[in-house]
Amino acid sequence: MVLERQAVNSERYSGWLCGATIFISAFLLFLVQPVIGKIVLPWFGGSAGVWAACLGYFQASLLAGYSYAHGLRHWFPGKTGRQVIVHVVLLTASLLFLPILPSPAWRHAGTGDPALRILGLLAGTIGLPCLLISSTSPLLQAWYSDLKPEASVYRLYALSNLGSMLGLLSFPVLVEPFLRSSTQAREWSVAYVVFAFLSALTGWYASRNIVGQPSPQGTQGDAGKTNVEGGIAPGNGQSGDAVGAWQRILWLALAACGSALLLAVTNHLSQNVSPIPLLWVLPLSVYLLSFILCFDAERVYQRFIWIPLMLAGLGGMAFVKFYNSGNPKVMVAVPVFLGGLFVCCMVCHGELVRHKPPAQRLTGFYLMVSAGGVLGGLFVAVLAPHIFDTYAELSLLLVCCALLIAVAVWKPLASVAPVWRWTVRAGLFACAIALAVYLGHQERKTGSDDLLQVRNFYGALRVQDQMVDGGTDQPEQPARLLVHGTIEHGAQMLDPQFRDEPTSYYLYTSGAGLAQDFTENRVHKRVGVIGLGAGVLASYCRADDFYRFYEINPQVEPIARKQFTFLNDCKGDLKVNLGDARLTLESQPPQNF
Repeated sequence: MVLERQAVNSERYSGWLCGATIFISAFLLFLVQPVIGKIVLPWFGGSAGVWAACLGYFQASLLAGYSYAHGLRHWFPGKTGRQVIVHVVLLTASLLFLPILPSPAWRHAGTGDPALRILGLLAGTIGLPCLLISSTSPLLQAWYSDLKPEASVYRLYALSNLGSMLGLLSFPVLVEPFLRSSTQAREWSVAYVVFAFLSALTGWYASRNIVGQPSPQGTQGDAGKTNVEGGIAPGNGQSGDAVGAWQRILWLALAACGSALLLAVTNHLSQNVSPIPLLWVLPLSVYLLSFILCFDAERVYQRFIWIPLMLAGLGGMAFVKFYNSGNPKVMVAVPVFLGGLFVCCMVCHGELVRHKPPAQRLTGFYLMVSAGGVLGGLFVAVLAPHIFDTYAELSLLLVCCALLIAVAVWKPLASVAPVWRWTVRAGLFACAIALAVYLGHQERKTGSDDLLQVRNFYGALRVQDQMVDGGTDQPEQPARLLVHGTIEHGAQMLDPQFRDEPTSYYLYTSGAGLAQDFTENRVHKRVGVIGLGAGVLASYCRADDFYRFYEINPQVEPIARKQFTFLNDCKGDLKVNLGDARLTLESQPPQNF
């Protein structure tokens, strides 16, 4: 009786210990993303690309963390004590990264693409702690499975999902409104010390209480049951057949599609609204929720429900993307894109569940899913700004999603009656083709009237000629506009008689105009301007004035000088300083603006 009671208490203790450690790790992993992202956002110009680069890094860190856990189990098979020693040594070393406050030396003062610099900053600031947190769920679930081979780790998996969601949602609700960014980082660091202690304690307990070790193949199945980012629930595969190359490619493509859509939708919302943390958290929460539903309760995903919803979501996103010249109301755009992202991710991740392998092969499945997430993130965050002049990747991904699902369900439809089988197959491909035709037409139409289209890390810029309001009792006049996303960044009248007149937000009656009028009697007026745009404020510069513009995007000045004449017509002392204005001004002597 005493031995039985001790065994029961031991099981409860190990369950609570593993559960608490996994919950804290998942909570910290999803909390640190917006915390660090918000700190570094102003260091790199406040661009939405900053969050895309951060999210790409965290996806890569998840892959690295799981690969570490997978490798640790296979480097020391059946030797939990050695696994624990290695893990505790790394946990101790990771404390040297605390507190996770990025060094100001990482701030971007140059004029190139800062994406690689952001990745380096994150690796140097939270590299090892983030890797170890990412490895916690699969590693501790494997140890718990060794402790209790007959027990299911399903509860630990669900607990990990809960911790991830609460960590993500706590930032805009509990953390951001009440704590300064530096305080957020320090408090997170304190919580990480608690996590490291619990991880070491769990490892020590496991190494002391594991009596018999399962075979390496058996540990793979349990180690594969990880958190939602890996997308692996306890396997129930029925077949022991080897996994073919086509199956692995499908896993990779489905995971990459969901990840790429997440970043593309986030970019689109950030460019058209604002790169604020809430608009980062919402799409990521939707993405996370789809993983939870698909892998926690597999019966939730039913093809006859979710695939039609996906097609409707793709159509809705395609329509709203170009509605009102690409400038729909925020109250319409946000729910349409979040809803569309959710149903698309439900189908991509639901198909991953349908195509997952037997339990003993789940480790390889997870690695492919993680690799797909990284590839999708890097495509949008790093590659797309260099190969597209506009945000065409979102349109491309919408079409790819429809085609991918048509391919994914091709073989499973073989069990359906022939008439329905070919009807559904033809319908899916027809929808994908129709979507491609519509989006292709809209992309060409959108840029057909542009004089120039360029894009880099800081966003997409377009120059176009339009008829604009000429003012009170004046007819419309032709003008040249510089547009960033859907926001006008300056305009110039094309009529030579009015080309040096200030326009848009810089009219004589605007705040800038009133400030200039207030200082009109000053001689040698010294003016500093953050943000160049088309250079409209240079129209106020007199021959004896001193004007300095500060512009972070290296593509803006050539456009302002070649497509507009404000800078070239200026008779005063005018210069454009490239780089982040805050850093440039810090490095300069007092300008007495």
